[in-house]
Amino acid sequence: TEFESCEACMMYQVGAWIVYGGTGVCRVAGVEPLGNGQLYYRLEPLYQTCKIFTPVDNPKVIMRPLVSRREAEALIDRIPDLQPEAYYNKVLRELTEHYDTILKTYDCEALLKLTMSIYAKKQEAQGHKRRLGAVDESFLRRAEELLFSELAAALGLERDQVQPYIAARVEAVRQKRAGGSG
Repeated sequence: TEFESCEACMMYQVGAWIVYGGTGVCRVAGVEPLGNGQLYYRLEPLYQTCKIFTPVDNPKVIMRPLVSRREAEALIDRIPDLQPEAYYNKVLRELTEHYDTILKTYDCEALLKLTMSIYAKKQEAQGHKRRLGAVDESFLRRAEELLFSELAAALGLERDQVQPYIAARVEAVRQKRAGGSG
């Protein structure tokens, strides 16, 4: 469609921070033609030591701008209002497909909801003196890795500072609401 071809024309500037599919946060280190004359991004992942060359108009991988600090803070401030429900499925293939579909959106809010829903499932399992399943654990780690990496970059934090930052900010929102309703 006309819209899709127009989107393909959008190029990220050298120095821009983007989310590149499952790799996560990358800096656009360059835009250069390779042997076939096609333009490629040279990407440097924030949390990996490698370089990635990908076509500027690569339709196979989601590339999008990093969320802004304001968007990251607004998302965190909405956490008290989010109540994602745990997803249960005894068929591991279906459970994996469900989680994988959400994960591959590489969208901060979707990743946050996925993380919260699996965490709720973990709390429930621990309440029954059980462990969370391996599929759940694996997707929880992956979703947190992608989410916390992007939030860390947007907020100017180290990745290990994101969880305490979220906890403190959510608590401040709750206290503000409690104080404002009395």
